[in-house]
Amino acid sequence: MTDDTHTIRSGGLTATVKAQGAEMCSLRNDAGVEFVWQAEPVWPRHAPLLFPIVGRLANDELRHKGKTYRLTQHGFARDSRFQWAERGGSRCVLVLEDNETTRALYPFAFRLTAIYTIDETGLDLSLTVANTGKEILPASLGGHPAFNWPLQPGVPKESYALTFANAESSPIRRLDGGLLRAAAEATPVKGTVLPLSEALFVDDAIIFDRLESSSVRFAAGEDASSARWLKMSWKGFRELGVWSKPSGAPFLCIEPWRGHASPAGFGGEFSDKPGLMHIAPGAEQRLSFRIEVASF
Repeated sequence: MTDDTHTIRSGGLTATVKAQGAEMCSLRNDAGVEFVWQAEPVWPRHAPLLFPIVGRLANDELRHKGKTYRLTQHGFARDSRFQWAERGGSRCVLVLEDNETTRALYPFAFRLTAIYTIDETGLDLSLTVANTGKEILPASLGGHPAFNWPLQPGVPKESYALTFANAESSPIRRLDGGLLRAAAEATPVKGTVLPLSEALFVDDAIIFDRLESSSVRFAAGEDASSARWLKMSWKGFRELGVWSKPSGAPFLCIEPWRGHASPAGFGGEFSDKPGLMHIAPGAEQRLSFRIEVASF
């Protein structure tokens, strides 16, 4: 244990979390298999938290009550040091509150709490955004965990797929210059299955904004019962991003979101931006996701 990181354990599972960004940087099973991308130079992050925005604002500008603030892609939480509120054997709690630095980027009072809890089959992350101010708090929140792809060395990346709990037939959304395209596109999901390939990400992330599912399984082959796999499920999140670099980078991000990038052409008040939560003074919004992994 150091002041920078904390490791939690249960059964054969181990997870390590950093104070910087409240970011999970490792999830291993009892066989020593690492599921989380190890922040190599091609993309030097593990599983950042996205707050108070998901994606980009037009020109990276937040407009509020006649003032303009510079807020860059995915917000500042991922680059902020959280404070440890609890550090136990199977659970840890980290907190980020508004301060002089955040208010120069985002003029709202808030408290963001991240609670990591591990058990014998998986890891839970509960995220709570509390409005500690006197005006409505407009915000988005998202996870951005990256997993090794392939999960098992020597298995072709193209043999992997995402399998949703329900059929996902609705159109998807794409990005241009980091902003949401106006027109939706036909989904690449076939029934419940999204076959994975590097070519999927030539146009950046795949964004599901009309989800029917609240869970997805990442594995190779039709029968993954004896292979390395992981499953992500979520509560409170309404969108899902799936992303990798189309240049052969060996990771896949499965990202539960509450919110998305600004639509192309939107330049109004931040509080009017589509996709935001609007949290009343003294209220809070809680969202969570769970990662289950193969134990062998």
